[in-house]
Amino acid sequence: MVGALARLSGATSRVAAALLAVGLLGGLTACSAGGGVWEASGDLATHDPALARDDDGTWWVYSTGNGTVADGNIQIRSSSDGKAWRYEGEVWDEKPEWLTDAVKGVDNLWAPELVEHDGTWYLYYSASRFGRNTSLIAVATNTTLDPDDPDFEWVDGGAVIGSTTADDFNAIDPGVVVDEQGTPWMAFGSFWSGIRMVELSWPTGLRADDAEPLRIADRGAPPNAIEAPYLVEHDGDWFLLVSRDACCQGAKSTYNIAVGRADAATGPFLDRDGVPLLEDGGTPLLETDGARVGPGGQSVADGVLAFHYYDADAGGAFRLALASIDWDDEGWPVVRW
Repeated sequence: MVGALARLSGATSRVAAALLAVGLLGGLTACSAGGGVWEASGDLATHDPALARDDDGTWWVYSTGNGTVADGNIQIRSSSDGKAWRYEGEVWDEKPEWLTDAVKGVDNLWAPELVEHDGTWYLYYSASRFGRNTSLIAVATNTTLDPDDPDFEWVDGGAVIGSTTADDFNAIDPGVVVDEQGTPWMAFGSFWSGIRMVELSWPTGLRADDAEPLRIADRGAPPNAIEAPYLVEHDGDWFLLVSRDACCQGAKSTYNIAVGRADAATGPFLDRDGVPLLEDGGTPLLETDGARVGPGGQSVADGVLAFHYYDADAGGAFRLALASIDWDDEGWPVVRW
């Protein structure tokens, strides 16, 4: 099982840390055309970035934890301009005790999501183990994203949804959106039966009562290599971004980002050719380009796409990348690098 599983654990994380220490996780090349990758520098050793921008204009990336650092908790990075990034620590020093009981043997926490509602920040994150769907998505709340703020404290809100071997889905990779009626929805999923969606409820941020997971994307054949859903609204249309194929294999990764469009946040999503994402549809948005391998694990904030990729020129180390999103004449997103 690949995808959002085993992020930053074991040898991969140690290689990335070593590369960072000798300065090999350096800048990205800026693209002069619209929709190009931003020039970036500093600490870019980031996997599955959740991008957000606070009221002060500071950019934040919360990302998959490293099992050898702070008990594998979600990592925090910041930037005043979205280009120069620095490491800010982790969400907690230790994982919540109930979580380690719920997912036996869990190492690091994966693939977070950041959402602001009514002055509260909601942090969703995944807990699982490689190759298994005994998993859960949990939530925590805070009034600030800044660890230097005296009010900074992530308050554990418990599990949102879980999966076991008795389920046909995998409860990881949350992506949250609020529709036109103000209803929050969480897309999630990795392999198994593909991408699912469940209604949430404010102010807890938990699963709405009796809400059953909807099906919104499915490749239709084993191993169903689709995950990391993220929803974006533009000009009244809804776009579902997904990562497909094999993540987490360094320079051998085949990860890529595809997209579908719908009239509603809950779908149905179709690609540019009219093929449903429930029938293995998906219009390519970003793919491997030269030494920049396997883009995916995406999120969007303020019209900017954040994702990770693997640098083949640096031994397959993972790096953070940000790119402005353009929109073509037919209303589809375009990203260039």
